[in-house]
Amino acid sequence: MFRRPLLRRLLRWIALAVLAWIAVTWFAVLVLRFVPPVTSAMMLERRIGAWVHGERDFHLRQHWVPWSQASPWVPLAMVAGEDQKFPFHHGFDFDSIHQAIDAADDGARLRGASTISQQTAKNLFLWNGRSFVRKGLEAYFTVLLELTWPKRRILEVYMNIAELGDGVYGVGAASEIYFHVPPARLTPAQAARLAAVLPNPRRLHADRPSAYVLRRADWIERQMRQLGGPSYIGDRR
Repeated sequence: MFRRPLLRRLLRWIALAVLAWIAVTWFAVLVLRFVPPVTSAMMLERRIGAWVHGERDFHLRQHWVPWSQASPWVPLAMVAGEDQKFPFHHGFDFDSIHQAIDAADDGARLRGASTISQQTAKNLFLWNGRSFVRKGLEAYFTVLLELTWPKRRILEVYMNIAELGDGVYGVGAASEIYFHVPPARLTPAQAARLAAVLPNPRRLHADRPSAYVLRRADWIERQMRQLGGPSYIGDRR
């Protein structure tokens, strides 16, 4: 007699909680379409990690650079190196996901197949890790970004919050620290070198490139030319 009304109330509260979560998160995504984020979840995680491990000399460096004040080679280099189908997919590159799974089935190490949209969602809202919960939330925020932001906004935020060195986030800080130029003056080679460290920015260095970074930067620069230059992404809204 008493269980059915209690179950209905419980389901009602769960439904209200889910709707509230969707409303709050979507509102945050909508605001960030127009307002530059002052920080990101990954930056906060790095700050907390430095404090926990007693890194007293740690200084996080990042400042926002609008799309119009960054070299057009920067977003192109990131697309060329990370996600060449970015202008055309809706947040997920299913071909790359299938290829990664097939390679893992054949005995290769499971490699990432995250798009720039997924990486933006993770960097902005989530934490490092490989749990199903985090991947599920990453997919959720990726859908919100793709539904709410134009492609250019996703790229603009990504190039401002991506880690490009230990404690160095975004093209603004990276261009000044590594190349001593404002981000608008980055050359194709410099942009390619920044994109080349993205797989592991705490071990790879844009200013002191290893042979691997130089090879990868050279490959990215060739891909940039093959994609047709900045016009490949320049008309994406």
